Parts: sequence; C-alpha cells; structure tokens
Amino acid sequence: MAILRFARPLDRYVFAEFWKIFVTTALGFPVLVVVIDLTDNLQKYLNRGLPRSDVALSYLYWLPDSMFMILPAAVLFATVFSIGAFTRHAEITAAKASGISFYRLIAPIYVGAVMAAGGGLLLGEVVPITNAKRLSLLQENKYKQRTERFNFAYAADQGRVYKVGTLNVERGTLEGLEVERKGKGSDYPTLVISARDASWQKGRGWAIGKGVLHVVPDSGPDLALSFESLRDRNMHEQPADLMATPRSPQEMGWRELSRFIRALERSGGDANELKVERSLKIAIPVTCLIIALFGAPLATSTQRGGAAYGIGVSLGTTVIFLMLIQLTKAIGGKGLIQPDLAAWIPNVVFGVVGTYLLTRVRT
Repeated sequence: MAILRFARPLDRYVFAEFWKIFVTTALGFPVLVVVIDLTDNLQKYLNRGLPRSDVALSYLYWLPDSMFMILPAAVLFATVFSIGAFTRHAEITAAKASGISFYRLIAPIYVGAVMAAGGGLLLGEVVPITNAKRLSLLQENKYKQRTERFNFAYAADQGRVYKVGTLNVERGTLEGLEVERKGKGSDYPTLVISARDASWQKGRGWAIGKGVLHVVPDSGPDLALSFESLRDRNMHEQPADLMATPRSPQEMGWRELSRFIRALERSGGDANELKVERSLKIAIPVTCLIIALFGAPLATSTQRGGAAYGIGVSLGTTVIFLMLIQLTKAIGGKGLIQPDLAAWIPNVVFGVVGTYLLTRVRT
C-alpha cells in the first residue's frame, strides 16, 4: 500500500476499484463454500458429540484453505468488473484522450495481482497449520488415520532397506524386521540384521530385539553374530515416517511435502500426484498474475452485456481454469507427463491466450 502513496490520483482510483471487488470476492466465495459444507456435514459433526463452538472455530480455520484456491478467480472477477466499469463509463476513452495508454491505466491492477500472488504464497504456508487445527477440532484423525502397515519394504538413506512384517505406529513397534545395507567392496561388506521385533524409544531411536547380524563379504564365508538386543544408530526414521502413506497436501507446507515425497518414493510408493500438488502451491499464486493478463483485455468487451456479461465471462473462465487444473493433475498424477510441468500447463495456456488478447487491445 505504501507504493500507492506516491502514485497519481488516477492510479489510486484504479487500484481502489480493483481492490474492493477483489476483497469482496476473495472473502465471499469461501464463506459461501463454508455455508454449503456446513449444511452437508453439520449433523455428522454433532453425532460425534463435538461442541458447537469447536465446529464453528473449525470453519474459521478452513477459510485460508478455501481462499487459496479462489484467489485467481478473485483476481479475474476484480479485473473484469473494474475494467468493465471503466469501459462502460467511458473512463478508458477519457484516459486515452489525455495521453494515457491502456497498459499504463491498468498498471495498478497488476500491482494488485502481484500483492494477491504474494498473499497466495503466504497462505500456502499458513494453510497446513490451520488445517491441522481444523482436523483436530473435528477429530478427523480419530476416524480416518491408519496406524498399521503390513509386509512392506522401505528404502532409507545410505542404501539401506528395511523389510517389515508389521508396523504399529500407535505402539511404536515393528515385528519381523530385516535391515539390509549393501556393501561396496571388501572394506565395506554387506550387513543384514534379522530380528523378531523392535520398539521405538523417544529420544533414543529404535531398540532392536533378539536377532542375528550377518556380515556378507565379497569373498569368503559369511559371519553370523547373535544378539539379545541391538541399537542401530543409522535407523533414525520415526514410526510415522515408515507409514509413508499419502497424506493430504493441504496438511503440509512446501518443505514438509518435499520430505514426505522423498520418504514415499523410498518406500516404493507413487508420489507423482503429490509432486503436482507441491508445484501447485507456487503455480496457483502465480496464476494471479497470469489471470490479470488474461482478464484485462477480456474485460474491455463487457460493455456489450453489462454486469451479467461480466459475471458470465468470469464464471466461465474460472470453471475452465479449474477443469484444466483437475485435468493436468490427473495427467501428471498418472505420470503421462512430468508432474512439475503438469502443474504449470494452465498458466502457460492462459498466459499465451492472455498475451495474444492484450496485443489486440487498442491502446
């Protein structure tokens, strides 16, 4: 906002018109989504015995998540309606007659789009925190969270592989454990630890129960050592890390999601869909800039049908954009194209179309 103090009165006027519509849309749509969701799920939450105050507070925590996805649409609505109003009231014509080009006139709108993009990046990091509080208030983890995993392999750091019969996260126990570390020559032999069980001790790591340690050199006989208990200092993964089951990306920030993707890949899971979601945490805020580029020339035609035409154009474009995101998420999630690239396809499409339309506007 400090930039606008040094802007011309016309810049402040254009920005104010854009910002009023943007704020109204960015808050209005999430509130509408909250009302619809509350209508559908209120009885379910009451059946869980949740206090009404907790339910209400959970929806307050849900607003950042709802706003994150709607920011590009809010920028589009604000761009289309503000420029559409300037066009209908001949303010753009008056500005051109005064020697102000169309590009210069809408510059404050792009400043607003940059601010919206910055807000989107901030929301992307806030959303996991608020979603965690919401899930806690609604006791969702109690009803959905898995605490056991059976017969799996987990690829850890340093070329180590864990083979586990049963994992119980709640108790912090492993049954039927085998740890294999591949060797690299005679000075670094292969090690295989076979144990009946292991237990997680907070602050100390895994305590492995009775088992056998096999030393497998490149040549010569194997060496087997029995033990009553063993502590592997390199086995630092916590029980929840070994689950490596897909969590909601909305529950994780960029760094945490990146760590989870690496853990999921080590355990042999498919992380393509999560990679698309990770890239969308940046791509969607950047869409605010692209959508302003697209919406500005589109808005100059809204005088044909007034407000109804503007609403139709904005809603139609928003639906197409959201459908394109879902399509590219599916394509990237299946690995048909590189997942990180898939997240940026909607921006590329709208950016190319927006640039073309902008070049055709009379300045």
